[in-house]
Amino acid sequence: MGSRAEERESARQLAARLDAEGVGNVALTWVDNAGINRVKSIPAARLADVAERGVGMSPVFDVFTSDDAVTASDHLGGPDGDLRLFPDLDRLTTLAAQPGWAWAPVDRYDQLGQPHPACQRLFARRMVDRAAAAGLDLRMGFETEWVVTRAPEGPADAELLDYPCTGPAYGMTRVVELSDYLRDVTEALTVQGVQVLQLHPEYAPGQFEVSTVPGDPVRAADDVVLVRETIRAVSARHGLRTTFAPSVVAGEVGNGCHLHLSLYREGTSLHRAAGADWGLAPDAVAFLAGILDALPALLAIGCPSPASYLRLQPSHWAGVYQCWGVENREAALRLVTGAPDDPDGGHAEIKPFDATANPYLVVGAVIAAGLHGIDTATHLPAPQTGDPGVLGVRERARRGIVRLPATLTEAADRFEKSTLLREALGEVLHGAVLAVRRAEEAHFAEREPEEIAAATRWRW
Repeated sequence: MGSRAEERESARQLAARLDAEGVGNVALTWVDNAGINRVKSIPAARLADVAERGVGMSPVFDVFTSDDAVTASDHLGGPDGDLRLFPDLDRLTTLAAQPGWAWAPVDRYDQLGQPHPACQRLFARRMVDRAAAAGLDLRMGFETEWVVTRAPEGPADAELLDYPCTGPAYGMTRVVELSDYLRDVTEALTVQGVQVLQLHPEYAPGQFEVSTVPGDPVRAADDVVLVRETIRAVSARHGLRTTFAPSVVAGEVGNGCHLHLSLYREGTSLHRAAGADWGLAPDAVAFLAGILDALPALLAIGCPSPASYLRLQPSHWAGVYQCWGVENREAALRLVTGAPDDPDGGHAEIKPFDATANPYLVVGAVIAAGLHGIDTATHLPAPQTGDPGVLGVRERARRGIVRLPATLTEAADRFEKSTLLREALGEVLHGAVLAVRRAEEAHFAEREPEEIAAATRWRW
């Protein structure tokens, strides 16, 4: 970020552009620790003032839960204090599906201009800088899954069965039934500068998935926020309702938000090391091993809702066992080899994560875990083939395959004990995340799966 005066001048020019485009309002968003995209909007004409002075907000939002209740940590909570939201002008985007509106993500600072220690976006950028200092360049991208239904005419929840398409999983019939809608999703993302790699029907009724081009990790987190809100806006214009929740109907396949990542050093892919096992350079092996080793604690970041654990079931391609495999979609960490003649083709996929996660926390925490793997020279165990879920308990034990946390309580316990994540996030952010997780688990402790799904399906 340049000086505030430079930001103001840049914002003046951008405000003039927005005015010429007929944009009257700008949505400034941040994602809280419950994964909810919160917003303050401003008239576009005020963009220059906001770029220089920011917009006020309470620090209490760092301890909001998904149902808008407020908890507290050792450092945050209560009515006191104020922060300033500063938009990232490089990401200012005119919204194709919301005429008259633009969007920008924000970084959060205190009133003296110091970085807010619980700002998740600044945390993600710190971890990117830490990787760069180690000579690593990371590219990340998300797969976004969602379920679409017809919008209800009243308060009843019967619309869950009112899907606007009836075609089979992965079937062309769904594309035919919703061709105008899917075209508008693709066009809106493209106009907004988000490059779509593919879009297709998924397994569950009314479910689709879009993958976007990977890039800088902070940009990838920005992009997935923009993708979700664009899909939501396009859906609304088609009279449809969208949910990204991990469990839409308890007992059915839910929505994931898989993270893909690749590593480079001095422009060379570390997934294409000639003669190396699995094509991975030593630093790539250690980086991925660090992620795999930290996955039980990382689940509190990437699967932060009690509803997340309704989705995390064996033999559902959700990656519920702490193992990795080459092109194994049941492994929590999947190595994607790519075409042999593509120097940029190799990457890895983390399967368990879903869209209740704050994407800035996800990319930052994953980088921290990978760098810890390099620092400690962590090794990958043997890759697994097939579905661990069909193996007997003794066979899994023989292979060293263990179940990842099956509840938010288990994941939060591992997160609380994780020295590497506490150090990476810092005491204030780590404490706020943990407080929200404990509040979520307490709130839903006595609920049945159907109640959890019903209470959370429209929160994301």
